[in-house]
Amino acid sequence: MMLYQTALTHRSFVHNPATSEPVESNQRLEFLGDSVLGLLISDYLFRHFPESAEGELSSTRAKIVNSRSLAGFARTIALGDHIRLGESTDHQNIRGSESALADAFESLIGAIYLDKGLQKAYDFVVRHIIEHGNFNAIVAAEHNYKSRLIEYTQLHHLPPPLYTVLAEAGAEHAKSFTVTVSCNEELLGRGTAFRKKDAEQLAAREA
Repeated sequence: MMLYQTALTHRSFVHNPATSEPVESNQRLEFLGDSVLGLLISDYLFRHFPESAEGELSSTRAKIVNSRSLAGFARTIALGDHIRLGESTDHQNIRGSESALADAFESLIGAIYLDKGLQKAYDFVVRHIIEHGNFNAIVAAEHNYKSRLIEYTQLHHLPPPLYTVLAEAGAEHAKSFTVTVSCNEELLGRGTAFRKKDAEQLAAREA
């Protein structure tokens, strides 16, 4: 339990006057979690995208594990609510910041790895990153499946792909779009994402 508590301890909490015993921040676990996450995402991309070159794989991985993406994954599990921070107002404002959320998310992965092993860390990554809707959107956008589909239709002398918004769901600030792509009136694929262009990429990928 102490391991996970450390994973959620921001460095501002270390010098908390209300704490009588020495406290370790999550910085070391973040270092470990960063490496574990990089390995697991690299392994997944390598196995699931055999047609992708090294440059594509590296670029995709970088977009998945950057602070902005990791903070988004952390928000879906309300990780910020559990981060231990210093008592000052300034420190409390850190709770929702990208860097604090991303660091805590990586630290948590490091803690799971130490406590349960690589397979459990992988299970966590699958559940909270790979199965997250934004993961597929990142991958699809990076590989530009729309361009590939256009090239295919041109090569086979077919009309250009037609993208249609099939449905919109959710509140205005968090709306998702379901888009279909067709050619010659034949449905080729469907995708759902928080942005229309990402949904189009997912539909093109399915095609």
